Amino acid sequence: MAVAFKLLASARPLRECQRHKVLHSLLGPLVTNHISKMYSSYRRPGISPDDTPVWKKIDFSTEKAVNGVKKHFKLLKSEIAEHVTSYDGQPLHVHLWEETRVVWKFHSQKDLDKWIASSDTEIGGKSEAYLKLGKNNQSALFYGTLNTEVPRDGETKYSGYCGFKAKPRLGVFNRKKYYDWTNFNSLHLRVRGDGRPWMINIFTDPYFSHQKDDMYHYFMFTRGGPYWEEITIPFSKFFLCSQGRVQDRQFPLWLDKINTIGFTLGDQAHGPFQLEIDFIGLLMDRAHTEEFAYEQYERNTKF
Repeated sequence: MAVAFKLLASARPLRECQRHKVLHSLLGPLVTNHISKMYSSYRRPGISPDDTPVWKKIDFSTEKAVNGVKKHFKLLKSEIAEHVTSYDGQPLHVHLWEETRVVWKFHSQKDLDKWIASSDTEIGGKSEAYLKLGKNNQSALFYGTLNTEVPRDGETKYSGYCGFKAKPRLGVFNRKKYYDWTNFNSLHLRVRGDGRPWMINIFTDPYFSHQKDDMYHYFMFTRGGPYWEEITIPFSKFFLCSQGRVQDRQFPLWLDKINTIGFTLGDQAHGPFQLEIDFIGLLMDRAHTEEFAYEQYERNTKF
């Protein structure tokens, strides 16, 4: 009997999760922003929690609902056509044989609007970060000033970071849309930096809510100076972290569930910085045969 009660208790969160997904699929854009905030556990020190019910924050607008339905049915039509005639946005014959692909380029303000810049001002820091188009509108320029002064709130211990990342793709009815990079084994970039080390962050889709902070990292070391450089990083080099901590148990990067990519500067060097990016692409390097760079050890072995 005790086992039965335990099984029922474990099944209850699953039913709650299923009801949550059904609510999200029905209300769509009306509750998307509020549902995403439910998973955010961070709150600035000294700020009281917002206990307003979610249903009071929803804007019940008939015009907005009608326009949203029209928009998503148009997206549904285009997605069906794309699914029949292509794969991951590429013609089928190109997808089967391609060895390089440019995923992000920066030739217009529309390309730049797909990215978000952030800094430690979110936690009370004083760093400044800006993102704009480079000269001749042929690149993206991320620049600003890194400030390592810790906020005087009595709780924050570290500060001094800036970063930017691509917005996740959304499909019809605000469904998550992932990148499939299984045909490639390396990340390829053309950048012009200032000599600082940057961290590249790749976000994959988590199966469970407690994995929402999991991401893969690797470092990019820029030369500095006026010349462009091309950097190739194998996906096998990326390591798994959660909330900034390297995990003891490592797994290879899930290339079929790529959500988005980002760049972070946090070298604790106070002063100005800049990073200019021409493009971010993928490469299939036939000479690279390594599957995963980090050894795995069996833990809690039984003797």
